[in-house]
Amino acid sequence: MSTTLEAPAATRGLVEITKVRKFFGPTEVLKGISLTVEPGGVAVIVGPSGSGKSTLLRTINHLEKVDGGFIAIDGQLVGYRVKGNKLHELPERDILKQRTEIGMVFQNFNLFPHLTALENVAEAPVVAQGRSKSEARERGLELLDRVGLRDRADAYPRQLSGGQQQRVAIARALALDPKILLFDEPTSALDPELVNEVLDVIRELAKSGTTLVIVTHEMGFARDVADTVVFMDQGQIVEQGKPQDIFTNPREVRTRSFFSKVIEPAFNI
Repeated sequence: MSTTLEAPAATRGLVEITKVRKFFGPTEVLKGISLTVEPGGVAVIVGPSGSGKSTLLRTINHLEKVDGGFIAIDGQLVGYRVKGNKLHELPERDILKQRTEIGMVFQNFNLFPHLTALENVAEAPVVAQGRSKSEARERGLELLDRVGLRDRADAYPRQLSGGQQQRVAIARALALDPKILLFDEPTSALDPELVNEVLDVIRELAKSGTTLVIVTHEMGFARDVADTVVFMDQGQIVEQGKPQDIFTNPREVRTRSFFSKVIEPAFNI
């Protein structure tokens, strides 16, 4: 493989996914995926359940190891280094360091139940980046304010609604000043009336210049926020393009079939 993945100095958050394959046992769940997300871009990945969307997302920060191909961020391989003509997995400490540049927001919040909202947000900068507690706390309050929860800084997760917990999780992901933010179905665990408060926060992030890669089933949201919509099925990218093209005039029969079943209910909410 080529090792000349040099990113221009001005880029921050360039994602290059090249011929990525992933197996779970004998089942190939990613079949040679290639995708580029430009710095500051918003890529939204949609498709039926089991199409490989979340698995692809998890390979970007090496929560899932790839079985073929590679992923690079700003020209640096994720999870591996090149020695000779082979890829060798990085030591765990180096992988953890890379992950500080790749924020991830999960479906089920994953907050520490024994920590307050502010403590959840402020912990990683202290532990992973060596920031002072006072600096991390000040930054944490700024981020909670950004997601509309400064007044709940001292609340524990059990005292927050699902939408509030997910907004704390977004603030926590932002606390490390990542190059990239990954969202894995960020509203799927929420009651319907709480969905918009989370989507509104992500909409604001999409304007901030941080690279976002979002897996979602919210088609109206995908249409509004994405620079690029990626439709996946059976471990492959079937089609990708600008939202207005993908949603109004998809080229592929499989894309048209999928959207004919999901797009009208999503847009009429």
